[in-house]
Amino acid sequence: MTAILLNESKGYQRSSLVLTGVFAMLAAVFLAVFPAMKDEADAIEAAYPDYMLELMGLEELSTIEGFAGGYVYPFVWILFAGMYFGYAGAGTVADDVRTRKMDLTLSYPVSRESVIVQKVAALWVPMAALNVGMLAVMAGGARLVGESFDPVALAMVHLLGVPYLLVCAGIGVVLSVGTDRPGRARTGALGLVFLLWLLDGLAALEPDYEWIAELTPSHYYDPTAILLHEEYAFLDAAVSLGAFLVLLVVATTVFVRRDI
Repeated sequence: MTAILLNESKGYQRSSLVLTGVFAMLAAVFLAVFPAMKDEADAIEAAYPDYMLELMGLEELSTIEGFAGGYVYPFVWILFAGMYFGYAGAGTVADDVRTRKMDLTLSYPVSRESVIVQKVAALWVPMAALNVGMLAVMAGGARLVGESFDPVALAMVHLLGVPYLLVCAGIGVVLSVGTDRPGRARTGALGLVFLLWLLDGLAALEPDYEWIAELTPSHYYDPTAILLHEEYAFLDAAVSLGAFLVLLVVATTVFVRRDI
């Protein structure tokens, strides 16, 4: 049964187009300032404290790869896109429970496991739209400012970012099945994704607390390493994908046992 998947996918179409436009404009604004920052890159790096350099992955800002890996992707992709998918995941179940739509859905011959899987699978719409839109803007925008990316590295930074975004969505889904208040679930997802991103950068500064960084999703996704050094951490992506599957199993288990 794929009716839920098709219906949920249609529901994401308009918001995905709007969101892609917003993210494209943000990326374009970042790229537009690159020529002016290029000559001052060394001074800018020197002005940042160590924890900011670590948090944002700032390295070789005079190159388009270093600039994109240190500015564009940490903010637009890791933070904003991560928070969006956490927000979207947090509404997958809580919204329908709140409006009693879930009662109608479960009155049909469909298992609760299938409901969760299809609702999460529908996130392919914003996932595809954002990746295609950002990829096009970054490639085209770089050429407009007289630069260019290695096409393989640019494609890989998006491909390897998918597991990270899925983890963010999974965090939201777990919160969504635990409450019938969508606002609470969404607020929790936004705050948790942001907090984990912040902890990743701050924990890496203190050797005694580096283990905390290993518990954060962004620790396993490094745009700077991919774009600047062409290091494709497939193992890290696999870890993130595994974490997403664990979150999905937890959410499904809670939802199956929950009395709506």
